[in-house]
Amino acid sequence: MNKTALLGALALSILSPLALAEEAKTLRIGIEAAYPPFAYKTPDGAITGFDYDIGNALCEQMQVKCQWIEQEFDGLIPALKVRKFDAVLSSLTITEDRLKSVDFSKKYYHTPAKLGMKAGSQINDPLLDLKGKKVGVQRASVYDRYASEVFAPAGIEVVRYSSQNEIFLDMTSGRLDATLADIVNIDYGFLKTDAGKGFALVGPDFQQEQYFGQGQAIAVRKGDTVLADRFSAAIDAIRANGQYQAVQDKYFDFNVYGE
Repeated sequence: MNKTALLGALALSILSPLALAEEAKTLRIGIEAAYPPFAYKTPDGAITGFDYDIGNALCEQMQVKCQWIEQEFDGLIPALKVRKFDAVLSSLTITEDRLKSVDFSKKYYHTPAKLGMKAGSQINDPLLDLKGKKVGVQRASVYDRYASEVFAPAGIEVVRYSSQNEIFLDMTSGRLDATLADIVNIDYGFLKTDAGKGFALVGPDFQQEQYFGQGQAIAVRKGDTVLADRFSAAIDAIRANGQYQAVQDKYFDFNVYGE
């Protein structure tokens, strides 16, 4: 090996541990930025929202840097499994089905599912009252699974979309009769906007644990309990030190964490 090559190899041997140490201080986090008020884009293209702010607070607590990587919702878990990122913080619900392929932190919020429809719609028994109607759900979500297994056999037409925002657009254009989604997403992401005028939350809450899980949490690769536990400890810490409350108050006027 000549002198130049030797010096280069020596430099790499010195820098590599530093680079590795720096990499260890960065967490790559997957997020779908089309789910207001949890994650969405500002007019200048920046990501914002409850999920994003909570994630940054957790990274600060863990003394790491958040590197946010956007991904469509139905690709989040597959991308996590092939190591495109280290964790998913994107309103993922803890369910038995998902626990077969990923691990989760403790929950960081928990809200029920609800139907959004034209104001004045009366839904007492969804399986009867929605028969023959079109209900939009986000593909690969817990709402998709419930609608596929419960609504579809009852004669309700289930229409799947890549994002909840697309569903809201089709509701305003009259191509859909209803959506089944998170109550907060429908309320803050649609009803409280100009586009949502004339629509309302209707019918019962949907909270069956077998479908709607135990709350929204941070997903990590199966077996990465160390990272899951770090996130759980950080969630406890920001709830204790007031950071969680500050983020919650920025977006909501109620307890989004749940019981």
